[in-house]
Amino acid sequence: MTQNPQNPPIKVKMKIGEIEFEIEAQPDQIQTAVDRILTTITDRLKNTNLSQIAERPAPLPRAETCRGVIQKLWEENWFSQPRGLDDVHTELARKGFHYDRTAVAHALVDLVKDNILTRIGKPRRYQYAQKRPPS
Repeated sequence: MTQNPQNPPIKVKMKIGEIEFEIEAQPDQIQTAVDRILTTITDRLKNTNLSQIAERPAPLPRAETCRGVIQKLWEENWFSQPRGLDDVHTELARKGFHYDRTAVAHALVDLVKDNILTRIGKPRRYQYAQKRPPS
């Protein structure tokens, strides 16, 4: 993989149940790669034999992307008030999702690009608010 010094690759390590994986990709490719892996894992978990589930003491793991969890916050009107990166990161952790701050920042930027959120303020102090209400 060739590396662009302005866009170093992002490394993502995840563990879902007993499945661990690591991805290294450019920022514009990482979301697609993670989504594909999570879809595959979710499909495999759905097709797991019911007798195997009965033996498993722990609940099935939640395979959700950072962007998906943030988008759920938007759907709950959590972004009706402007929120900073730290606020979003803390809220995700409170809900049991412990994503790296850079992953949260990238997901917020993607939601701004998709006209779901808007960014207010200056770099490193941006506040994110809903650009349009959820339908």
